[in-house]
Amino acid sequence: MGLENYRDLSKTGSDISAGFQFEFFCAHCSRKWKSPFKAHRMGQLSGFLARFSYLFSDMRTSVRATTGAAEVGSRGARDKALAEAQAQAASLFSVCQECKQAACADCFSPNDEMCLPCLEQSRRQSHRNEEQAASQAREGARFACPNCGTGHAGARFCAECGFDMASTHKSCPGCGTMQLRQARFCTDCGHGF
Repeated sequence: MGLENYRDLSKTGSDISAGFQFEFFCAHCSRKWKSPFKAHRMGQLSGFLARFSYLFSDMRTSVRATTGAAEVGSRGARDKALAEAQAQAASLFSVCQECKQAACADCFSPNDEMCLPCLEQSRRQSHRNEEQAASQAREGARFACPNCGTGHAGARFCAECGFDMASTHKSCPGCGTMQLRQARFCTDCGHGF
């Protein structure tokens, strides 16, 4: 399947300037590229005959037949010209795997196969997921026994070791003085907790 980010600039029908041209564009910036104009000879011929037929009234029916044939043949020629233009534009534009829109080389990351807006959104979402996981880990650590690490649902005493989680101080087993719960050593006797 070819690129779909184009405008059809073709001139079809019975016109001397009949031909096919397509303008491809980036979905994220103003970069555009036009395919080379590809003349549609049958349409040009019928346009020439249509202009020439005004001089001779007998030629009008043959011009109508030529014009009808040119219009029928223009569909296949247009499809062929579009396929060629899409093949050329594929080297200038890439399709984002996330949003499925075409982006130019400046708006596309080939390593990630994404356009820059989708890549930025993906990174923000990844960062939010990491923050949420860290928040959940902090929340889980908040409800863990500081003595043995067993999780709890906010109870006063640990179900595993019986530690009093409501207390802000602990007593030293060496000398009996009160120390802050976070202390690793007794400030009076140096006993390690």
